[in-house]
Amino acid sequence: MSPLNKIAPKITNQNQLKQLHAQLIQNSLHHHNYWVAQLIHLCTRLHAPPRYTTWIFHSAHKPNVLVFTHMLKYHSKWGAKNEVFTLFDEMQKANIKPDYFVYPLLIKLSGKAGISFHAHLLKRNLDHDKYIKNAVMGFYGKCGPIEFARQLFDEMPERTTADWNSIISVYWNWGNEIQAKKLFDLVPEKNVITWTAMVSGFSRTKDLETARWYFDQMPGKSTVSWNAMISGYAQNGFAEEAIELFNEMMSVGFRPNETTWVAVVSSCSTRGDPVLAESLVKRMDKKGICPNYFVKTALLDMYAKCGNLEMARNIFDGLGVYRNSVTWNAMIAAYTRVGDLASALELFHRMPEKNVISWNSIIAGCSQNGESAVALELFKEMIANKDLKPDEVTLVSVLSACGHLGALELGNWVVKYITEDKMKLSISGYNSLIFMYSKCGSTRHARQIFQEMENRDVISYNTLITGFAAYGSGVEALELLSKMKEESIKPDRITYIGILTACSHSGLLIEGREVFESIKHPDIDHYACMVDLYSRVGKLDEAKRLIYSMPMQPHAGIYGSLLNASRVHKRIDHGEFAANKLFVLEPENSGNYVLLSNIYATAGRWEDVNRIRWLMKKKGVKKTTGWSRVEHGGKIHRFIVGDHAHKLSEDIYRVLAEMKKKMRVAGYIADESCVLRDVEEEEKEEMVGIHSEKLAVAFALLVSEPGSIIRVVKNLRICGDCHLAIKIISQLEHREVIVRDNNRFHSFKDGVCSCNDYW
Repeated sequence: MSPLNKIAPKITNQNQLKQLHAQLIQNSLHHHNYWVAQLIHLCTRLHAPPRYTTWIFHSAHKPNVLVFTHMLKYHSKWGAKNEVFTLFDEMQKANIKPDYFVYPLLIKLSGKAGISFHAHLLKRNLDHDKYIKNAVMGFYGKCGPIEFARQLFDEMPERTTADWNSIISVYWNWGNEIQAKKLFDLVPEKNVITWTAMVSGFSRTKDLETARWYFDQMPGKSTVSWNAMISGYAQNGFAEEAIELFNEMMSVGFRPNETTWVAVVSSCSTRGDPVLAESLVKRMDKKGICPNYFVKTALLDMYAKCGNLEMARNIFDGLGVYRNSVTWNAMIAAYTRVGDLASALELFHRMPEKNVISWNSIIAGCSQNGESAVALELFKEMIANKDLKPDEVTLVSVLSACGHLGALELGNWVVKYITEDKMKLSISGYNSLIFMYSKCGSTRHARQIFQEMENRDVISYNTLITGFAAYGSGVEALELLSKMKEESIKPDRITYIGILTACSHSGLLIEGREVFESIKHPDIDHYACMVDLYSRVGKLDEAKRLIYSMPMQPHAGIYGSLLNASRVHKRIDHGEFAANKLFVLEPENSGNYVLLSNIYATAGRWEDVNRIRWLMKKKGVKKTTGWSRVEHGGKIHRFIVGDHAHKLSEDIYRVLAEMKKKMRVAGYIADESCVLRDVEEEEKEEMVGIHSEKLAVAFALLVSEPGSIIRVVKNLRICGDCHLAIKIISQLEHREVIVRDNNRFHSFKDGVCSCNDYW
């Protein structure tokens, strides 16, 4: 045994551990309690996988107190609470009396059950041990009430420095800076841990200046104290300071440990700087650092945030049995960040154990990447799991998805879930409610949420202003701007974009111009809003002059506004000017070709229409398929032009035919200017008659209750004929029809549209 005893302390990695294990098996020593305990101790130090360590534990025929204690320590280090208490129960059943220092491990992991442990210790008269007392004090300091922790401290006949350090940490844990400072000043003999507790405490309260003062005043530093200050910088977003302090640590001869590397790597993640990340990895290689599980997890996150998914995935795959929810979540978030939802979903479905963060990552990823319907299906799957409870982060993503889909039924269902669960929302949660209601065309509810908020921020105002802008409620948006200034909330660039858009959609030229002139440093999007405003009111020459006077190069949106206005106001010259610019800036955007074709078709210039169609064919540009969605029965029903795929298709076309007859009696004549081809009049009418928004409205009339509001979402701008048709339908059917196209809302009621035909 002597040679093996000498080898054990020198083991530094898992391969050496397995070699020692093999030697023990060859010598039939692997089932001896002494060696089982030594192997488990090495597994703890080297972060060996649980399956391997558990196998070693079970190789002892009759594990003694030493084996049990080391196994408890192993599970404790991994935070495996269930395994710790299961093992402790086995220990009790085997009539093995635990050592005193087992109880502190149990108390730290017990959570609220720590009270029962304290009672057990009092009953067995085990509470006199100083380590146990310290652990019990720490338990009350963590779970409360804090007065019990202080009472235990005050009743101690002799207090060690460790006790002083614990009570200081207790007060920091409850955010009581004043008491922590008072106790620090009273400590008779401060050690490095005492000083480090102050550094960590002030870092936790984000007072990094004071934390650094205590760090600099320390009479002696340890790696732990350097880690506390570096982590303080890293966790509060001060990446440069963290890296600078790390360099200083290295220069004065301190050897970084795994905690140091995790903090520094995390700082590189925050920066998202691939060059910095690469230099850090080179430094680790130069120092001969063999990253452990924690450091590898941090490296994975760093590579993911720096956009190097190949390296991130290599680390992820290499972790094997060491992969936990943190690594899975980091990899899923990395894929969603670059829009690779297929890979993200594939990993998510393979994930052995999903927590709330896992669900939040995939739901948010789907919502942010245009897969709102998938996000909602995932949310339904999540709440079906009774062991999981969505948090506010989940609901913000889900409400966002409802808003993008225009799914008010589903949105109201989520609101009901929030109400019934009595969830307390932060400003972010309320803002997401305003967004959802605004995007679903219910500005009344959006305003109501806004007014009920105790505190509002700039995002609250911007969200509601944007909602009013989409509805063409310019006066209401301007009133919000005034209220915002009254509350001393400073408008930002998004605020002004929303206000100018609202003025544009309402034809408020004078007010819009005043707002624009009040902006100290207008950016390109503010200019775009003004060009749109001039264009909509028919002042195309002024719009063009503004484009020429801009201090920056115009983007496609600016020329797009001018092109669309040229169609509305029948200005072929301006339309050709804008379209030619757009053909260079956005050669693949079919909408620009279609708009110019519309301008030519309205003027009867069919040769030019054919020329544009030939140009599209030559460049391989395909017209974007228009679709319209309508919500019914908790599902989203989608239609395209001439759609016959829906299971109620026959009934939908029957309703549409009946509506056409009623509309003709009411004086409806199809607006055929939307048709791009020179075809017979009867064929033109048939082509515009089966547009997706008409099919969506017909479906809603078929399945919804009489008198209920119909809500339609369209991916393109609503055409003139559909706009006219839905106005008449709203009057004939006594229904309000709300259509959200890619530009704004149209609320049709009693034969009138909220846009006043100004669209």
